[in-house]
Amino acid sequence: MTTRLVAVTTLLVCGTLGMTQTRPQYPATKSEPIVDTLHGTAVPDPYRWLEEGDNPAVKEWTEKQNAYTRSFLDKLPGRDDIRARLDTLTQITGIGVPHPASGKYFYVKREGKQNQPVLYVREGVNGADRELLNVNALAADGTTALDWNFPSKDGRLLAYGLSVGGNEQSTLRIRDVATGNDLPDTIPNARACSLAWLPDASGFYYTRYPKAGSVPKGEEAYHRRVFFHKLGDNPDKDLNVFGTGRSKEDWPNIALSPNGRWLVVTPQQGWAKSEIYVADTTKKPLDFKPLVEKVPALFSAIVSDNAIYIRTNDKAPRYKLYAVNPNHLERTAWKEIIPEGQDVLENVYVIDQTLATVSMLKASSRLRLRGLDGKLKREIELPMLGSIVGVGSEMNGKELFYGFQSFTRPQEIMRVNLANDESKQWAAVKVDINFDEYEVKQVEYPSKDGTKITMFLAGKKGLKWDGNNPTILYGYGGFNINLTPSFSAARFTFLERGGVLAIANLRGGGEYGEEWHQAGMMGNKQNVFNDFIAAGEWLVKEKVTSPNKLAIQGGSNGGLLTGAAMTQRPDLFRAVVCQVPLLDMVRYHQFLIARLWIPEYGSADQSDQFQWLHAYSPYHHVKNGEKYPATLFTAGEGDSRVDPLHARKMAARVQEANASPHPILVRIETKAGHGAGKPRGKQLDELTDVYSFLFNQLGVTN
Repeated sequence: MTTRLVAVTTLLVCGTLGMTQTRPQYPATKSEPIVDTLHGTAVPDPYRWLEEGDNPAVKEWTEKQNAYTRSFLDKLPGRDDIRARLDTLTQITGIGVPHPASGKYFYVKREGKQNQPVLYVREGVNGADRELLNVNALAADGTTALDWNFPSKDGRLLAYGLSVGGNEQSTLRIRDVATGNDLPDTIPNARACSLAWLPDASGFYYTRYPKAGSVPKGEEAYHRRVFFHKLGDNPDKDLNVFGTGRSKEDWPNIALSPNGRWLVVTPQQGWAKSEIYVADTTKKPLDFKPLVEKVPALFSAIVSDNAIYIRTNDKAPRYKLYAVNPNHLERTAWKEIIPEGQDVLENVYVIDQTLATVSMLKASSRLRLRGLDGKLKREIELPMLGSIVGVGSEMNGKELFYGFQSFTRPQEIMRVNLANDESKQWAAVKVDINFDEYEVKQVEYPSKDGTKITMFLAGKKGLKWDGNNPTILYGYGGFNINLTPSFSAARFTFLERGGVLAIANLRGGGEYGEEWHQAGMMGNKQNVFNDFIAAGEWLVKEKVTSPNKLAIQGGSNGGLLTGAAMTQRPDLFRAVVCQVPLLDMVRYHQFLIARLWIPEYGSADQSDQFQWLHAYSPYHHVKNGEKYPATLFTAGEGDSRVDPLHARKMAARVQEANASPHPILVRIETKAGHGAGKPRGKQLDELTDVYSFLFNQLGVTN
C-alpha cells in the first residue's frame, strides 16, 4: 500500500537540514511525503514524481539541473586542454574483427572524427576494401547507429539493424553486397537480433519483439520470439516458429547448421539458466525437441552439420564441452570432449576439423586449437596479459581471425591459416602513445569475508606509492560479465598525468566461473559491494592513494555498485562517477526491460527478496546530514534499458541530504541511450565532463 499525504512541500535543498552556506546552491526540488508499506516495512519515496520522464515538470527539473551542471563543469580550470587531448585520443582508429563469408570479409572501422563506425567488405583476404554501409551519412549529429550485422553464408546479402538516438530499437534491413542497394524488406522491433540465414540466402530465421498494441501496454520490451522470413514476403505474415506460450521474459537466440538442416533455439532465462531446443527443418511443420530443459545451469550451442557442441556450467562452474549427435538428443548419449579445467571456458568455434577455444585464467585470455575430439593441437601464443576481443570464422572455412588488446596495447587483428598454422597480422591500430612509459600489475587483496579478489593496476612506471596518486577505481560485478584487460585511448588523458587506474574483478562477474557469479547475485549481492570497498581500502592501506585522491566509477550495474559504495562508505572516496545507474532497487523491476534482471537481483514483490534489496538499495540509504563525496550522475533520455529516473531520484535525494561542500551533479543527455551506438561527438562531450570533474576533485594538474 502507499500512504500519500495531502500536503506537498517545496524546498530549496541548500536551505534544508540547517546546513551552512558553503554548500552549493542547487535548483529547487519538490519533495513529497510518499511512504510505501512493503512486507511490513515503511519505505519512503520522496522523489517518486521524478519517475515520470514525460511530465513537463520533470522535463523542467532536468533542464534546470543540466544548466546547473553546465555552470559548474564549464568553468573548471584546464577544461579546454582536457577536451583537446581527448579529441586527439578519440580519433584513434577503432577496428572490428572481420567476419568471413565465401571469400568476402565484413568488418567495421571508425577513423578520425567519424561519429560512427563504417561497415566495409573486402574481396579476398588481401583484396581492396569497399565501403558497404556508412551510417554517418544518415544523421549529421551521428545519432543513427549500426547495431549489428549478419552476412549471408554466400556473402551476397547482409542483414543489418539501425537504431536512432541510442534507443537500440533496431529496424532490420537487407543490403545487396554487390550493388550496395537495400532490398524492400524492412522489419521493425528487431532489437539485439539473433539471425541465421538459409544456405541459399532465400530467407532467414530471426528474433523480434511485438508491435505496440499487440501485447498488454508495458510489455513491448518482452515477448521476444523466433520468426522465419522469406525474402520478398510481408514481414507481418512471417511465421512465428518458436516462443508462443512461453514466458514473456525468455530471451531466445538461434543457430542453424551450415547445411540448413538443424535449427537450434536457446532461450536464456536470466544470466544463470538457459534451455536448448532442436528442430529438423526437413520436417514440416517444425517440431522442436528439448535438448536441455529445466536444468538450473547455463547451456550454449554451436551447431555443425553433424554435431551440436554444448558448452555448459552444469556441475562444472568453469564450464565443459559436450558433443551431441542431433539424431540422439538424450543426455545419456552426450559425449564429454573438453572436461572442466582451471581456465574458464568462454567460447568455442568450429572451423573445418578444428575447435578453437577461448578461455580465461585470472581474468586474462587463452586461445587454443583442438581436434573435434577436444584433444589439444596447440596453444596460440598471445603477446602479453590481455583479452581476445572478437573471433571471426566460417564453419566450413580454413582460417581464424581474432582480435587482441590490453591496457597498453590497442586492438590488433590476427589471421591464423589453419591449413599451415601460419599466423599473420591482418590489421592493427596505430597510436601516438609511448606505451613503454606505462606498466600493468595484477594484485590480490582480501575482501571483508577473506575471499581473495584480483585487481589490475595501470599507471606510469616508477610511480611512488606514497598515498598521493590520483586513482580511479572501476568495477562492475554482475551478470557474468568479465572485466579483462582492454584498451581505452581516453584513459591516457588521466594516466599520462600520473593517474592510476584500478579495475577489480568482483564477485558477480564471470572471471572465475559460475560460482563466482552466483556469489555476487540475488541475496549475495552485498558481497560485490564489500569486494569493491575492500579494493578501495587496499589502495589506501598500500599507499597507492588516499581517500582524498580516490574516485570510483561504474555504469549500469556498475552504477548500482558505485551508488552502494558511496552510501555505505562515503568517507572512503573523494569523487564518484555514477553512469546510467540502477539506484532504486525496490521499484527497478517496474520499468523498461528490468523484469529481465529479476533472476540476477530478485524482486521486491517477494518478501525475502525485498529484504535484501531494501538492505542495500542506494536511494533508500541516503542519510540526512551525511558528508557525501562529489558525485556526477549521468543518464540518457533515450535509454531503453535503465530508466534515467534512477539518476534523477538519486541526485535529488543526495542534494537534499548532503552535508559536505562537494557538488552533487546530474547530467541527463538528450538523443542518447544506455551507451551503445553513442556517436564520437557525444562521447567526447561526456568524457570531457567526466575527466574535468575528476581532475578538479582529485587535484590532477595539466
